[in-house]
Amino acid sequence: MVVKIDRHGQASVLSLDEIELLFNDGLQSDRDRTLFGVCLFSACRIAEACSLLTKDVYATNGRVRPELIIRKGSTKGKLGTRTIPVIEDLRSLLASWQPSAGATYLFPGRHTNHHWRHLHPESASHILAEAVKRVGMEGFSTHSFRRTALTQMSNAGIPLRVIQKLSGHRSLAVLQEYLEVGDAQVRGAANSLSALGYIRKAQYSDAELELPQRRLIQSSESLKTPVIEID
Repeated sequence: MVVKIDRHGQASVLSLDEIELLFNDGLQSDRDRTLFGVCLFSACRIAEACSLLTKDVYATNGRVRPELIIRKGSTKGKLGTRTIPVIEDLRSLLASWQPSAGATYLFPGRHTNHHWRHLHPESASHILAEAVKRVGMEGFSTHSFRRTALTQMSNAGIPLRVIQKLSGHRSLAVLQEYLEVGDAQVRGAANSLSALGYIRKAQYSDAELELPQRRLIQSSESLKTPVIEID
């Protein structure tokens, strides 16, 4: 596990057990579970999740849209607006949160007259810090959810170009820095080299290859039950 302390190092990738523990016992409110669920199931940045507009999440009838809209102005580097398909786990969280969503922002801030008017990313960091402490976890930050999502997609064999479109990274090189490579993957990669073995394989003539087959036929014939004719 890579531990991130005082902003040094990369945020750790969450395991399935850690995700279950964090969402069930660490995060204490529907808002917090929905906020970090957005990060996990859309691979978005915490600032993008905090600044989501309610109208970009729910249709006019209150139903969850089939895709989240992350506007260019909320993205890092203002590279462009992107849409994220909403999977069932995320749809369920958003549907439960809908009655509490703000008129403008999905996660409104406490002070409506403040410049931000939505939950500040630093506040989200404090919320997560308390949650991971509550369940005895360490090495995780708000960026862990994004890294976890991107690593999961990569491990599932999704092409990097497709992941890049969803994640909004400027380049494949930057995206690859986010992906964690596990020990099992390294061992699997090393084991694949066994196909390159230098030991010469034994060469057999056609007659030698046919011999075992002839022996098998003869053995089969000897096991046949004799037929006794009775007059």
